[in-house]
Amino acid sequence: MKNLSISNLLTTVIFSVLMTGQANSQNVPELTPRVPAIQPRAVQSQKPQQARAPRKVNPAYQNPENPDPNLPNVLIIGDSISIGYMVPLREKLKGVANVYRPQTNCGPSSKGIEEINAWIGDRRWSLIQMNHGLHDLKYMGPKGQNLADPKADSSHQQIPPDQYAKNLNELALRLKKTGATILWCETTPVPEGAAGRVVGDSKKYNAIAEKVMSEHGIKTNGLFEFASKNVPTREANVHYTPENSEKLAEYVAGVIKENLKQ
Repeated sequence: MKNLSISNLLTTVIFSVLMTGQANSQNVPELTPRVPAIQPRAVQSQKPQQARAPRKVNPAYQNPENPDPNLPNVLIIGDSISIGYMVPLREKLKGVANVYRPQTNCGPSSKGIEEINAWIGDRRWSLIQMNHGLHDLKYMGPKGQNLADPKADSSHQQIPPDQYAKNLNELALRLKKTGATILWCETTPVPEGAAGRVVGDSKKYNAIAEKVMSEHGIKTNGLFEFASKNVPTREANVHYTPENSEKLAEYVAGVIKENLKQ
């Protein structure tokens, strides 16, 4: 009887311990961090990207649409003045010649030295007209600033006269190797007030060019004199209006026609 009481007592104690442990376990904080529920992202509607419009090519840089293989090929090398009269020139020589130009502003004579072979390419030329001048005689600042004040002590002409003569001599030698008729086209006038240039310098540089070209037997297109007398530039600007560029084209077309006959 005594043993039974002890057994019951032990059973009661064990049961109490188990129940207490279970109760305490319910108060123990969770050690595993709670992971916040992932909310689905709202799908943003993306607008379709519009294709960039292709850059418009300057019509002056475009080659003849349907070059006639039976006509002579003419190459015009020059700066923005010839770019300005290129389209009407091509029109005025329609049926006379296929007229091309490099797809760039040919700039100073130093650029001509660097790129003349690419400009000539492998096409057979009957006549090549070349001009460099307005970019040679313009003034630059000490750090390459374009169209600097000619009166500033730190300014200098981009291509000084002596180097200009050397560059033209090298270009003339290269052009003569093509077998084409070569024309030197005079540099057009610098008007009063034009930034970075001096009135009268076109005439000085043209005199240098004429001397070099005459030594090579190359004829000169007298565009400077024609423009000086008949075609004014824009005010205080070396460039021309479209109407006056067409007048230059008329004159240049006449010179080219005359020399293609020879």
